[in-house]
Amino acid sequence: MHTVSGGEVAGILVAVFWAILVSFLAVALARLAQTLRATTKLVADVTDQAVPLLADASSAVRSAQTQIDRVDAIASDVQEVTSNASALSTTVASTFGGPLVKVAAFGYGVRRALGGHKDDVPAKAPRRTVIVGRTVSRRDKRDLRKKKD
Repeated sequence: MHTVSGGEVAGILVAVFWAILVSFLAVALARLAQTLRATTKLVADVTDQAVPLLADASSAVRSAQTQIDRVDAIASDVQEVTSNASALSTTVASTFGGPLVKVAAFGYGVRRALGGHKDDVPAKAPRRTVIVGRTVSRRDKRDLRKKKD
């Protein structure tokens, strides 16, 4: 029979340890390869879907730019019309405003002079006071004071 020495036992243990280590590394590498394949497939799928989306986004941006250019043209036209209307308004006001006010004032004065009535002058509204949610005229206020005394 052959006896096994301590060095041979140590060599066998080291060989078994290395075999187990290599097995674990092989499993880890196999899983890593599988993960890399899945990642590659995922990136390819994303690329396939992203390219048409980017093309659509690009056309949408171009369309939006066209619409913005149109709105800008409309806004400049509106600004020009506004300035023209303002100039026309100023011209009409300066041309007709003063004389029309003078004619209206003259007509009012003539009516007052010929009519002699005070019907044109509105009657003064009586002063009112609010007391606890009620509106009271001056006469009612005097009556309330008399009742208190």
